[in-house]
Amino acid sequence: MMSGHGLMWSSMYRPDKPHVRKRIEWRRIGALFAPYWRQQALVVACIFAGAVLGLLPGIMTARIIDVAIPQHSFRELATDVSIILATALVSMGFGVVQGWLNSLVGEGIMRDIRTSLVSHLHRMPLSFFTGTKTGEIMNRVSNDVDNVDGVVTGTLTTILTNIVMILTTLVAMFVWNWRLALISLVVVPFMVLPLGPVGRRMYDIRKRTREQRDTIESITQETLSISGITLIKSFAREAYERSRFYDVGTKLMNLEIRLAMVGRWFLASVSAMVIVGPAIVWLGGGWLAVQGLLDVGVIVAFIGYIQGRLYGPAAALVGIQVQVVSALAVFERIFEYLDMTPEVYEPAGAVALHEIAGDVRFERVRFGYGEDRTVLDDVSFHIEPGQVAAFVGPSGAGKSTITQLVPRFYDPQSGNVAIDGHDVRDVTLESLRDGIGIVTQETYLFHDTIAANLRYAKPDATDDELVAAASAANIHAFIATLPDGYATVVGERGHKLSGGERQRLAIARVLLKNPRILILDEATSALDSHNEAAIQDALDDVMRGRTSLVIAHRLSTIVNADVIFVMEHGRLVERGTHAELLARSGTYAALYQRQFREPAAL
Repeated sequence: MMSGHGLMWSSMYRPDKPHVRKRIEWRRIGALFAPYWRQQALVVACIFAGAVLGLLPGIMTARIIDVAIPQHSFRELATDVSIILATALVSMGFGVVQGWLNSLVGEGIMRDIRTSLVSHLHRMPLSFFTGTKTGEIMNRVSNDVDNVDGVVTGTLTTILTNIVMILTTLVAMFVWNWRLALISLVVVPFMVLPLGPVGRRMYDIRKRTREQRDTIESITQETLSISGITLIKSFAREAYERSRFYDVGTKLMNLEIRLAMVGRWFLASVSAMVIVGPAIVWLGGGWLAVQGLLDVGVIVAFIGYIQGRLYGPAAALVGIQVQVVSALAVFERIFEYLDMTPEVYEPAGAVALHEIAGDVRFERVRFGYGEDRTVLDDVSFHIEPGQVAAFVGPSGAGKSTITQLVPRFYDPQSGNVAIDGHDVRDVTLESLRDGIGIVTQETYLFHDTIAANLRYAKPDATDDELVAAASAANIHAFIATLPDGYATVVGERGHKLSGGERQRLAIARVLLKNPRILILDEATSALDSHNEAAIQDALDDVMRGRTSLVIAHRLSTIVNADVIFVMEHGRLVERGTHAELLARSGTYAALYQRQFREPAAL
């Protein structure tokens, strides 16, 4: 059973942790291609057809040199040249079909990877997001997936093409002249043997490079957001942020240079072999020709084969290794995210809550972020359907944690949370959360229109329903004054609107959802008195007939609550109505009197 260990997540994804190479999961990578086996079969067919056709120009070249020209036969010459031209046209057709199939398979796999990764992240617990930098998450979803794009869309096909080309060429060469074929293979071991150690070194450096890019992405995400840039400017920290970014960028630069230089001498030697090999063939083939054992046309054809269809593809495979090694390191990072335990556990026999009455009960609930940080300690209470229950107490008392356990954003370490008599761990997450509406102090709006943000709660809502919800939230009159009305784009995180306007839109959005249980987590604490009054009026209408859990900083907003729970150090220390708690002269009375004496706090 997952619980909210936010500290655990942060310790799992430290960029400076030791690098441990894992076994490459070839079967898992191969499974990504399985849905596209038909297209891949056609690609293989095109590759083999193209490889076989590619042998014909060499054969025709040998015939031109050894037959057509010595015999002064223009007909033979025209026939041989025509075959070469026809081969080029047919090969071009196969190439176009193969390219289309490659794109179809590659882009389909990229879509599947992105969808799986994002969908899996949507199921991760809140503790993961509180313990992992947003930049790192974005880097995995965006840049990491983009970095395997080239491999799945073309590199693997290129590898297969080069291998098939090499094999068909070797067969043709040995059938044609086995002596010259053996001479042609003299330099091949020097091109292949160092691949193993060079590849391992590339893999390790590429993995460290990707982790350094996570850091850069995180810094960029933090400093270029509206909140981040406002903080930088208000503290005049531009120079510091430039220096920090420069230092991280320098580390990445050094890693990239090391990656570029790994095996540089090896790659240079491979390039040299592409020149040395033909020279050896000319020497050996020339000697055979002098002895009368070989025609000159065959030597010319062999030189064309080894340069274009043997050494060239072999050298290309060496170069492709850099891309494959990089992709393998990135695949490991993607699989690492896909293997993380998703959200709280939902049992196979989970029941769906169809009609929620709104009965909420906590029984001896204990919850903490790690063993050394207990947030709730033996908390028990009962809220009847339709009641307004307020939670008050100092910061860190556990009020917000209670509201996060109800929709099961976290699970308690012990005790249970029940809705209408059902332990929330025994019901489906979708049905549970469908019946709960949440308005927090920090309202999140998408960079989209007002209508689209409202319809996030109910995609099929009509225009009349939008107007009704906005009117109930005291925001319709304001929307009507905007030039584009409900089609107005609210900007990144809704920053084109004031705090009060954003809050009222959030309330309208919850109204469209029409939940039976409403959670208000300090929904008005950051607003001025005018906006607070407008929103409080809207909230009064929203809470009517619903079970409401209200966290309030200003006690004046919850004096009419049906029951008030007073939290202190993770424990429930008092409960009762406003009048009852004042009469006890306990913690609640002290909090109320302190706010009454300090109007500024209100």
